[in-house]
Amino acid sequence: MKFCKKYEEYMQGQKEKKNLPGVGFKKLKKILKRCRRRDHQIASINHQHGNNCPRECTVCDGTFFPELLKEMEDVVGWFNENAQKLLELHLASRFKRCLTWLKGNNNRKRSHLGLIQEGKDLVSYALINSVAIRKILKKYDKIHESSQGQAFKTQVQKMHIEILQSPWLCELMAFHINLKETQKDCSEAVLATPPPALFDGCSLVFDDGKPLLSCELSDSLKVDIDLTCSICLDTVFDPISLTCGHIYCYMCACSAASVNVVDGLKTADPSEKCPLCREVCVYKGAVHLDELSILLKRSCREYWEERRKTERAERLQQAKEYWDYQCRSFTGI
Repeated sequence: MKFCKKYEEYMQGQKEKKNLPGVGFKKLKKILKRCRRRDHQIASINHQHGNNCPRECTVCDGTFFPELLKEMEDVVGWFNENAQKLLELHLASRFKRCLTWLKGNNNRKRSHLGLIQEGKDLVSYALINSVAIRKILKKYDKIHESSQGQAFKTQVQKMHIEILQSPWLCELMAFHINLKETQKDCSEAVLATPPPALFDGCSLVFDDGKPLLSCELSDSLKVDIDLTCSICLDTVFDPISLTCGHIYCYMCACSAASVNVVDGLKTADPSEKCPLCREVCVYKGAVHLDELSILLKRSCREYWEERRKTERAERLQQAKEYWDYQCRSFTGI
């Protein structure tokens, strides 16, 4: 079965359950077919002058890329929003979880298996849309004999609308590993079949003592996330992902942003840059990686306990200095 048909069938099946945004794969292919049928003579003339695409090509005039960009924004936005809701529900107290289920929020199943299945659906959604985007850009470059599709992919990565760069995908990977370690409820322990896995081949590995979150999403897609903080050069503690996608310890990120832990990263000046990529405006929308924090706490118990004591002392010291300063400012001393 061709991928286009497979994708259309998948999206049609999902839309029967819920209204999902997707890539207009079939529509975009039709745009490219019209471009392929352009006048061969005009194409030859442009090629002689070093232009792979004629000026009047509707694709190059802005039909193809703006439409794909809008669809990618919708896909990533929907994925991030629903992954966040799922993981918040997983980490919520039993009382809050019961309230959510009683309200019928998103018709979630009232079970551990329901959370796993919803996570699996989100992963499948991210994977098939990522493949669809990669294939349509590859087709664009093939038809135009150019590298504009690859350049567009690089551009959207800088704009942080690449679904495989989403911090919530990293959280789902950690969620998957945590679920394998979680003791099942009595009602689920008697099930003859094991719960469905979110990922195949997803694991936390240590390469020369350095932690790496590795996951094979498919035969052609693999995600490796380095969990070493580039500031303290140690395993990330209380990890946070900046909007550029780089992961740091929360205290290290506060230090890089020149803010106190009491004020937090939301108060960081927009001109403050990521220590790695030097991009600005990356702190305000930072995401706390709670599932990843749980995973690392389970996997590095001795390190985690030692680091917790150190960080606690540092936070208390910063809090003391902060409130001393506030008191002096208030009293004018």
